[in-house]
Amino acid sequence: MDEQQPTTKTTFEDYPLTRGEYISAMVHFYRGELGRADAARARLDPTTNWAVVTAGAVFSFAFRIDNSHVTLLLALLLISIFLGFEARRFRHFDCWRSRVRMIEENFWIPMIRRNLASPRMDWRESVAEDLDRPKFKITFLEAIGMRLRYNYLWIYLAILAAWLVKVHIHPTNAPDIPTLFERMAIGPIDGISVFASVVVFYVLAVSLAIWAGHRVVDEVHGLERSTQHWKT
Repeated sequence: MDEQQPTTKTTFEDYPLTRGEYISAMVHFYRGELGRADAARARLDPTTNWAVVTAGAVFSFAFRIDNSHVTLLLALLLISIFLGFEARRFRHFDCWRSRVRMIEENFWIPMIRRNLASPRMDWRESVAEDLDRPKFKITFLEAIGMRLRYNYLWIYLAILAAWLVKVHIHPTNAPDIPTLFERMAIGPIDGISVFASVVVFYVLAVSLAIWAGHRVVDEVHGLERSTQHWKT
């Protein structure tokens, strides 16, 4: 009897992809990553909306005659909590966004230009490694700075303006600067200490926004003045 030949198990690598199969796989992969990025981006808006609604509610509450200016300072705490939530979500969004941009820059741009030389020759290895072991591309502090730069710094400035107006007009217009400092006092904490704390908070927020702007480069580069070739 003839000896039975051992059967070898075929693997995926035994069947090399054709050009069409590779392009089709990349198209579906791109659509999937784009969907994940869009879903993560959509999660950023609710926290910003919460911050805006909270600030508006605090404004309407704080400017009642019998309410203290402390409510506006407490709003800074609430808005900062929302900022922390949004920074965490922004880091996850940045993971999917980075993959999408990698594919666009190294797969779609050469396809559109009909010049099939990718700017980065190792981009496939980078994407494959990130699929195997995903990693954040920015730190939590950089994410906070970016969200400050885009949205939250303006909310903080609105609260600062409202706080200064509140201590100036409540209960009547302050006649001089010393009166303003007296009104800024919170219990045993004197007004100068409260004012100094607020100044330190805003200096840190502005500095962090500027620092993050230099650390994390925005994808949109400048403004295109010549738009004749674009449909409007």
